[in-house]
Amino acid sequence: MSGDRRSAGTGTSTGAGRVLVAVYGVFALAATARSLVQLLTKADEAPVAYGLSALAALVYVAATLGLAEVGPDPRRLAWAAVGFELVGVLTVGTLTVLDPELFPDATVWSSYGAGYGWLPLLLPFAGIAWLWHTGRARST
Repeated sequence: MSGDRRSAGTGTSTGAGRVLVAVYGVFALAATARSLVQLLTKADEAPVAYGLSALAALVYVAATLGLAEVGPDPRRLAWAAVGFELVGVLTVGTLTVLDPELFPDATVWSSYGAGYGWLPLLLPFAGIAWLWHTGRARST
């Protein structure tokens, strides 16, 4: 099938797509572990920040699954997760730059992901670019 994204070389089972899924997977695991530890050991210290970390973890899990083409409608899941991630990192990043005291402890999206080498800021743009590119390849 010429419209099949796997046969067109645009799936996430090889190459750059696989790397993108792997990076999202690492972020999903890291954010999940970090938020669980924070929520279980010191939730009362910064509940909003730790709750945002847990939300970010769920978004990274959803993006990983969508980009890995798991589930009944993976592209829709990936678009929703990556879009939410972009809004989240831009919103939380801006809030933490404008008012650092707003969150007593950092989240994965604080200062646009500075604590993670700004990958949380770059990752949604990479995800959007991948989804856009593979969507165009599917339609040809």
